[in-house]
Amino acid sequence: MESKQQNLPQKILYVEDDPDIRAVAEIALEDVGGFLTAICESGAEAVERAPEFEPELILLDVMMPGMDGPTTLQALRELDGRDSAIIFMTARLQKSEIEEYQALGALGVIPKPFDPMNLSEQIAQIL
Repeated sequence: MESKQQNLPQKILYVEDDPDIRAVAEIALEDVGGFLTAICESGAEAVERAPEFEPELILLDVMMPGMDGPTTLQALRELDGRDSAIIFMTARLQKSEIEEYQALGALGVIPKPFDPMNLSEQIAQIL
């Protein structure tokens, strides 16, 4: 199935530790948005799966046990030098925090909780 949005990435790696949010995001990305996704429950799993999946976009939770979002981003960047687009998804939306995420290389931040029916549109607005 192709993405319903023109010029959007087709392959998205989604990293989220909360199983309920993962389930909602999977439906939002695949069924509503038409994206091909790899869904990961941890930063370690994302680092393991990313090389084979070769995502064009990575949606990354900020606060996760073990490897948090920024640490996961750094590990993904060190894998093979790929420069996939990164969007953080978080409830932490202070201006200084958003600036920190952007300094790490994120293109933007999608606030949580997110509207599953509009997630694809939010991605498009950031990209």
